[in-house]
Amino acid sequence: MLLHAACHCRAVRVEVRVKPPLEAIRCNCSICTKTGFLHVITPASAFRLVAGEESLSCYTFNSGIAKHYFCSVCGARPFYIPRSNPDGYSVNARCLDTIPDDMVIRDFDGQNWEQHADTLVHLSRDTVGGK
Repeated sequence: MLLHAACHCRAVRVEVRVKPPLEAIRCNCSICTKTGFLHVITPASAFRLVAGEESLSCYTFNSGIAKHYFCSVCGARPFYIPRSNPDGYSVNARCLDTIPDDMVIRDFDGQNWEQHADTLVHLSRDTVGGK
């Protein structure tokens, strides 16, 4: 299933290929809680930046591994490269143009990230084939 996402002003637009049903992860870590990010983690091969590379800014903190991209025009965060899956991308389900009716939201204990990060690693494995 091919999904489209964008920032609020639509300067940054992405495509992501996922297997249905869409699963989003609600994390309770400090940054996800404050920004309301709902993760759709995919392999790099299933992600494509369609437009807006020149409008992207990046925020990093702590280990510096996660690359939190946001639109420098409107401030929305349509995707980022997660620390748990540096070989993939996390698209913000809240930025999807259309949210599938059967989307499933699973909770993740990001406040205790070190103890639980291994439960996310499989999500960036290339099982979709990027097609």
